[in-house]
Amino acid sequence: MLNERQKRPVTVIGSAVIDVIADAYALPWRGCDIELQQQSVNIGGCALNVAVALKRLGIEACNALPLGQGVWADIVRNNLARQGIESIIDTDKGDNGWCLALVEPDGERTFMSFTGVESAWNDEWLARLPHQPNGLAYLSGYQLTASCAELLVSWLEASPEVTALIDFGPRIADITPELFARIMACKPIITLNRQEAEIIAEREQFPAEVSALGKAWLERWNAPLIVRQDKDGAWYFSAEASGHAAAFPAKVVDTIGAGDSHAGGVLAGLAVGKPLAEAVILGNAVASWVVSHRGGDCAPTAEELFLAHKNV
Repeated sequence: MLNERQKRPVTVIGSAVIDVIADAYALPWRGCDIELQQQSVNIGGCALNVAVALKRLGIEACNALPLGQGVWADIVRNNLARQGIESIIDTDKGDNGWCLALVEPDGERTFMSFTGVESAWNDEWLARLPHQPNGLAYLSGYQLTASCAELLVSWLEASPEVTALIDFGPRIADITPELFARIMACKPIITLNRQEAEIIAEREQFPAEVSALGKAWLERWNAPLIVRQDKDGAWYFSAEASGHAAAFPAKVVDTIGAGDSHAGGVLAGLAVGKPLAEAVILGNAVASWVVSHRGGDCAPTAEELFLAHKNV
C-alpha cells in the first residue's frame, strides 16, 4: 500500500484549531433553544487533519500551521507534541481559532467557526515555506477566502515547482472569480465534494453530470480535478487519465474530517510516486476509515489501513 519510499516533499499550509463536537437532534432555527450532547473537544482544522493523516501514513511533511498563545493554542500545541507533529509557524499575536461542530443523527455535520491566528499570514511566515523541486503543497479554502488569501495566492504563483492540492470546502462559494482564475492558472489539483461540484458547475456553466463536468474542467483549465461522492466513490480527471474509484464499505459514524483525510490520503499516494488514479483510491480508503470513527483526527496508520483494506 504505502511501502514505497517517499519521493516528493510535502508542505501543509493552513489551520490548527479546536473542534468542540456535539450531537444535535436537529439544526437550530432562528430564535430557538436546543440542547446539545457534547461528544468531545478535539484538535482539528483542515490542514491539521491533513497533517495527522500524513503523519500516521508515514509521510514526512513540513507543517505550516500557525500556533498562537492562549487557552486554545496551548491545547493545540500539547496535542501536536503528543502526536510528534511540529509547526514551523509560531506567534504571540493571538490565540488559535475554534469551531462548534453540530453532528446530526445521520452523521452530517455543520460548523460554526471563530477565526484566530491561522489566518494572520504575513511575508515573514511565507519566507519560511520551503521551495523544493517537484514539491506538493496542501491549501484550504478557509485560508484562500480569508484576509491572507492574496499573500498565499501570490506565494503559489511564485512557486512553479510546487503542485498544490486545494480543497476549497464550503468556502467555494465565497472565492471571487478573479482570485479563482489566478489559482487555476497555477494548475493545482482541485478536490471537491458533491455539493461543491454542483456550485462550480452552476457558476462556470458546466454540465452537472460529473463526467461531463470533468471534461469541461480539463478543456478550460487543463488542471486535475477530483470529485468526491461519498458512498459512490470519487471521480478523477487529468490530462493523463480520467476515471472512477469505487468507495470502500463503511458504517458511517460521523463525517467530520472525511474530506480532509481524503486529501491526506491522496497527498500520501502522490508523495510516494503513485499516479492520480491510485492516489484517489488511497484517499477513498483513508476516508472510509475516518467516517467509521468519531472525530476528525482519527486517520489510520498505514498498518491499520492495510489490515482493513488488504487490496489497496
